[in-house]
Order: sequence, then C-alpha cells, then structure tokens
Amino acid sequence: MEDLEQQIFEIITHSGTARSTFYDALKIAREGNIEKAHSLMSEGDHELTQAHNVQTKLITADMSGKTKISLLLIHAQDQFMTTMSEQTLIEQMISMQAEINELKNK
Repeated sequence: MEDLEQQIFEIITHSGTARSTFYDALKIAREGNIEKAHSLMSEGDHELTQAHNVQTKLITADMSGKTKISLLLIHAQDQFMTTMSEQTLIEQMISMQAEINELKNK
C-alpha cells in the first residue's frame, strides 16, 4: 500500500510540476520570448513523461489485479489527464502568440 501511495503522489507531483511549467511557458510567450517558452514546454513534457511512466507501472500492476483503486488514485489520474489536455491547448496558444508577435513586428 505504501508503495502504491508513493506512486500515486509521484503522478500528482510530476503532473503538477508539468502544469505549472506549461503555464510559465505561456506567460513567457506572451512576454515575447517564444524560444524560452518552447524550452519550458520541453521541461514540462519531461515531467509529464515521468508521470506517464509511473501511470504505466500502475496499469501493468492493475492488469494482474494488484492495484487498489482509491479516491487518491482517481485524483492522480484526473490531474494527469487534465495536464495533458492543458499541454495541448497551451502549445496551440504559444503558436498563436508567435504569429501575433510576427504580425506586430511587421
């Protein structure tokens, strides 16, 4: 159980760090530094990959009936999936901001 809770908290932590980094990237893009924004998006993607790796371990364990479903696990999954959705949206917003910046500089 303790190992399961630790894995759950790893998903929550990595997802939260990724989400925060994605929003930092958006803020930086709005300030005009698209290159730095892309760098931050890569950092966030690394965090999200770590969360995904832990999730994959839990799914594998669940296939052999070893995972106890809890409200905390559901919360971790929600945080992970929400962050994935926000990543997709923020990537598009950064692209749009880059286009806006180009138009402003013409």
